[in-house]
Amino acid sequence: MRRLATPQDIEAVHAIYSHEAVLPYLTYERMPLADFRPIYQGLLDSGAFFVWEVDGAIVGFYKATRLPGRVAHVAQLGTLAVDPGQHGQGVAHAMVGDAIARLKAEGARRVELYAEADNARGLRFYQKLGFVEEGRLREFYKRAGDAHYVDELVMGLLLR
Repeated sequence: MRRLATPQDIEAVHAIYSHEAVLPYLTYERMPLADFRPIYQGLLDSGAFFVWEVDGAIVGFYKATRLPGRVAHVAQLGTLAVDPGQHGQGVAHAMVGDAIARLKAEGARRVELYAEADNARGLRFYQKLGFVEEGRLREFYKRAGDAHYVDELVMGLLLR
């Protein structure tokens, strides 16, 4: 079940965000909870950061924002992750499917997201949902400790 994130959700979100299977594909390097607080506050302040619960436990999260003006029909998904302990249980499909359905009901005609080119599992998932690669940002992403840069893929889904 989707709901807006609250300040009380920070520890559960931080635990998922910091998991070794999730961390490589989100914006920030591993950090203590205290350092994560301002980042989390920014997510809350957006008014567009959602958590996904199963049996009362937070098992995933995402941010869904709408663009302004002439691109008001476009929604962007980001800061998206599922607890690795829930992988293969249909959580991501339910969560992202719900997000897309809600955005479509609110008038979005296009959903876009960015995904690291080396995130094979995520890319397969997005492609199954109908997202297609629309562009490549070369050497866009750099993880601490890695000698190389990673391309970022721009993916889009048209809602008809």
